[in-house]
Amino acid sequence: MGRSHEIDYQIKGESIQIVEVELDPRETVIAEAGAMLFMEDGIQFEAKMGDGSNPNQGLFDKLLAVGSRVLTGESIFMTHFTNHGNRRAKVGFSAPYPGTVIPIDLLQCPSNQLIVQKDGFLCAAFGTKVSITFNKRLGSGLVGGEGFILQKLEGDGKAFVHAGGTVIERTLNNETLRVDTGCVVAFESQIDFDVQSAGGLRSMVFGGEGIFLATLRGTGKVWLQSMPIRKLVQALAPYGRNAGKESSSLLGGLLERS
Repeated sequence: MGRSHEIDYQIKGESIQIVEVELDPRETVIAEAGAMLFMEDGIQFEAKMGDGSNPNQGLFDKLLAVGSRVLTGESIFMTHFTNHGNRRAKVGFSAPYPGTVIPIDLLQCPSNQLIVQKDGFLCAAFGTKVSITFNKRLGSGLVGGEGFILQKLEGDGKAFVHAGGTVIERTLNNETLRVDTGCVVAFESQIDFDVQSAGGLRSMVFGGEGIFLATLRGTGKVWLQSMPIRKLVQALAPYGRNAGKESSSLLGGLLERS
């Protein structure tokens, strides 16, 4: 795997953030399909099967990578944005729901690797390898995919991860941290990650914290999010139903008056 492109960036916004990447001529940034917000003149994009980190990758390896993305519900394509102009140009990326953009220098991560929750990857410098990895622990497979299907980022450049709500960065020093399964955004590859039952039967049923909790052990950094998309949907769902009822009542009243 060759060296990643060296990209400059700015993160803009507060509660709903975007990342603005500035590319020199011939520089490229890769992103998940649909993440682009804007791009300046000179930048062209191309959808490709894979991240392009290994140009000598054989057909079988490409099909294997595509197949794993299909199984996990990801798009089989990644979008490559390249500056074909003769001066610097910018491209902006936003996530599909409100939250925070986390910039991570993979060169500073142990083994130049970072493990990210499914759907957490936003964009990265060209040369970054983005692959799917599965948690081999049985418990994690019982949580509807949370903590079972993960993404692995490898490289020596900048990568950007999206989190819902507020981000908490913790550094563990041979410690254990238990977290709501959906609130884990990313962690360094040397951290041991597992999904375990939340406790006794009464606590699991009536505690309101779910049946499973993620357990992070070891020494290294972890990133947590306060509002994963699952919690956001659950919080908004009652208002959506009430809004529908209120609209129906209002419409019925208008019909009666007419």
